[in-house]
Amino acid sequence: VLVDIIDDLMQMDLQLILLGSGEQRYQELLAGLPAKHTRKIAVKIGFDNALAHKIEAGADMFLMPSKFEPCGLSQMYSLKYGTIPIVRATGGLDDTIQDYDPRTGTGNGIKFSAYSGPTLLEAVKRAIALYCNPQAWRRLMANAMASDFSWQRSATEYYGLYRQLVDTASRQR
Repeated sequence: VLVDIIDDLMQMDLQLILLGSGEQRYQELLAGLPAKHTRKIAVKIGFDNALAHKIEAGADMFLMPSKFEPCGLSQMYSLKYGTIPIVRATGGLDDTIQDYDPRTGTGNGIKFSAYSGPTLLEAVKRAIALYCNPQAWRRLMANAMASDFSWQRSATEYYGLYRQLVDTASRQR
């Protein structure tokens, strides 16, 4: 879906860094973009973990418009860096990212549901609008960095669930 909106993104006040690999036709298309959009986009085909962390740590936003994502770690790394993930609501991305609500100040990222260029573009526009509101952006960044995916939190939640099940079973006797 990203390739469907590249030209739209390049018209916006942003810069894009792409790192990764995929289908050959997309790699070839993406590799040619820096020549067409100088100073707007950088593309590195292949994966480099150290570079990925540097990009995530230095970026304001992280696009992860996955069609399918059973878990996903990159969005969790981005959260800890304060880099706001823009993700499609699928699998682990849906589980770990809560869409930011500027009215309540809750949420830790930007989430969209349909796997399509227009919905991704709207999500990017929402993120940029938040970025232009320093108070909302700082709140979103703080929420992102406070996200907790630790074993301690998971164990506490499981304990609470088991406790609830035992209590319910005891009352039904």
